[in-house]
Amino acid sequence: MAMNYSYIKYESNDDWVQITLNRPDKLNSFNRPMAKELQVAFTKIDADDSIRCVILTGAGRGFSAGQDLKEVLERKDEPLNETIEYNYNPIILAIRELEKPVICAVNGTAAGAGANIALACDIVLAADNAVFVQSFSKIGLIPDSGGTFFLPRLVGLPRATAMAMLGEKITASEAVDIGLIYKSYTSENLMDEAHKLAGYLTSQPTKGLGLIKRAFNQSLGNDLHTQLALEAKIQTEAGKSHDYNEGIQAFVEKRKPKFTGK
Repeated sequence: MAMNYSYIKYESNDDWVQITLNRPDKLNSFNRPMAKELQVAFTKIDADDSIRCVILTGAGRGFSAGQDLKEVLERKDEPLNETIEYNYNPIILAIRELEKPVICAVNGTAAGAGANIALACDIVLAADNAVFVQSFSKIGLIPDSGGTFFLPRLVGLPRATAMAMLGEKITASEAVDIGLIYKSYTSENLMDEAHKLAGYLTSQPTKGLGLIKRAFNQSLGNDLHTQLALEAKIQTEAGKSHDYNEGIQAFVEKRKPKFTGK
């Protein structure tokens, strides 16, 4: 799907892509065109088998302040569900349903929908000066963009409730400690570490990584019996992949495997 991007940057690096939210003067807050561009970018990535990993980050001093409230005021007669269903739900579903790793490099403030888009990604890294804020309660709203789904699963119901009701800033180090994100780095090293991680993931069996993601996604709504049956089914699919056969052969031959992602 061809598209000229005005609100995001789309940069190809061989077998991985970096998407940068690019409204730095607005702390990368989402308006409708930026949300649409991000959706288009993920559709493009999903259709391209040569892309084996994605990095999502922000330009300037913040990752994303969430929804552009000026746009909300301009559309004051539009029910909020239309904004959510047009802007955010497709992004969250695109991230979770993409059977390739999505790294989020949170380079600064991640607030509201911006925080929850980050938390929907597979591996979340953050600069040491980054903060995560469930800012919805400050204007009488509930966490959207998957916030009410992911937060209790990431940090437990009591902490998730406090985060949502109090709207307190969670520092990057606190986010690591409570299991909200994976790791924190200095702001100077964040993107280097994200690129290093992307390079590693693209050398791994992408098909298998995607199947891990599929299994985890379905586990969120399954009971144990259903999940055990699903594991057996997905493992059979994984066992038919080229990379599984390469991994076994490399182990037997005592050499480093050369995975192709298929």
